[in-house]
Amino acid sequence: MTDTVLIFGYGFIGKAFADLARAAGHTIIATARDREKRETLEAEGLTTADPGNPQALAQAVANASALLITPAPGDDGCPAFAALEPYLAKTSGKWLGYLSTTGVYGDRDGGWVWEDSALLPSSTEGRRRVLAESQWRGLSRHRVSTFRLPGLYGPGRNVIERLRDGTARRIHKPGHVFSRLHHDDCATALLAAMERRTADSFNLCDDRPAPADQVLIHAANLIGVAPPPEIAWDDPSLSPATRRFYADNKRVSNARAKAVLGWRPRYPTYVEGLAALLS
Repeated sequence: MTDTVLIFGYGFIGKAFADLARAAGHTIIATARDREKRETLEAEGLTTADPGNPQALAQAVANASALLITPAPGDDGCPAFAALEPYLAKTSGKWLGYLSTTGVYGDRDGGWVWEDSALLPSSTEGRRRVLAESQWRGLSRHRVSTFRLPGLYGPGRNVIERLRDGTARRIHKPGHVFSRLHHDDCATALLAAMERRTADSFNLCDDRPAPADQVLIHAANLIGVAPPPEIAWDDPSLSPATRRFYADNKRVSNARAKAVLGWRPRYPTYVEGLAALLS
């Protein structure tokens, strides 16, 4: 079965998923407000829709058998939900994938979390994600999967690039770990869930939660540069958003995605992922 997939928010992971889905024979409709971006995407063989045009958006939803939702939520929840719900309320049976974050679990002092762990967000961003998840799960006429993502990396968006352009910071917090995921591995999990029409919640991450400064030092050794000086996680020169990130400390299990989707990350740790980016 091939799908026509509406990607609402065609960014870093939206493109990775679109490339993989098109290679598997699926058709992509991508939203883009900017006319020049729509023209560029159409030149690449994608169909586009202006999310600010109600008629175009209604037609895109009608043509799609599956939707992938990527925008970050605000205080009122997911902006894509507000835009799409009037059209989805009139249909049934579509598959919807919503990209959330592992921030919904909050701080676990380095302990493990699974999909059935309580949602205890410690940040405004995490609380917004919990609200957005509940909005999408409320669409009982459709098959909805929620994907809780950690930090994503890939070509053009990784610690090697930051080391090379001088923007990398070696932030240290004793005992702190976090999970990460190569964007290609994220895309393969999303495609597996869509093609199976799975309705569930999944943590998507690699197999080795690790300290951020450990990853940075490994990347610096790979490219033969000195790592930047160490900065304490609560240094007042760091942004509030950065300090909030380091306030949460947890290990995220990907066991359900492996068991239910038959998924295995091609890059099970940052070691393989960074090596692939170099090659």
